[in-house]
Amino acid sequence: MIRPTVVSTAAGSAPLAAEPAPLPLDRLVPGTVPGGGPWEVEIGFGKGRYLLERAAAEPARRFLGVEMVGRYERGLVRRARRRGLANFLSLRGEALYLLSAVLPAGFAEVLHVYFPDPWPKARHHKRRLFDPETVDLVLALLAPGGRLSFATDFLDYGELVCDILDAHPAISCRRRDRPWPDGARTHYEAKYVEAGRPILRLEGRLVGEPGLHPTAREAVVCGWGETARA
Repeated sequence: MIRPTVVSTAAGSAPLAAEPAPLPLDRLVPGTVPGGGPWEVEIGFGKGRYLLERAAAEPARRFLGVEMVGRYERGLVRRARRRGLANFLSLRGEALYLLSAVLPAGFAEVLHVYFPDPWPKARHHKRRLFDPETVDLVLALLAPGGRLSFATDFLDYGELVCDILDAHPAISCRRRDRPWPDGARTHYEAKYVEAGRPILRLEGRLVGEPGLHPTAREAVVCGWGETARA
């Protein structure tokens, strides 16, 4: 089934096809300060708890959320408008498509990814946000010096994300051994903390030019070489 891809702001919602690519973020959300204000992005915002709290608390900043589940995305937009928030933009659609074909590079000061689908079956690994062949799309959103916050309760996937980021020369990453200073950031996190479930949290900073992960680069080179020899 083809899911509609929609862009929503305080002013209204429209099919994404009505907008050019890359998406003209400054036109859609001009902001309330000179320069428009820095951007934060949350990929997979679910019920929107954190994105709404941040947008309400920081009116001089702009917040972009990506969510594939229609009822969650519509719920966030409805609540944001009801609260009179003008500093948000919501995209309903598949994250990897939006990262690769719609969103501009290097615009986000902060990127949040909390409890993403780990796609545990091997045949689904290519759908993961954090895979050697897709992580460059994620990191490309960040401006120089931009920050990444990540959390998961699926520890095997979390360890893999650690390995992927540690091997990438463009990002410096460390584990966070305690909760976030502002408390649980999602409904999942609040529930898991209360249940005593272990959570792996990471914090990263972009220190170089985003590009292909070394593992993905080797795969591309090897694949090209095999094709050329054939």
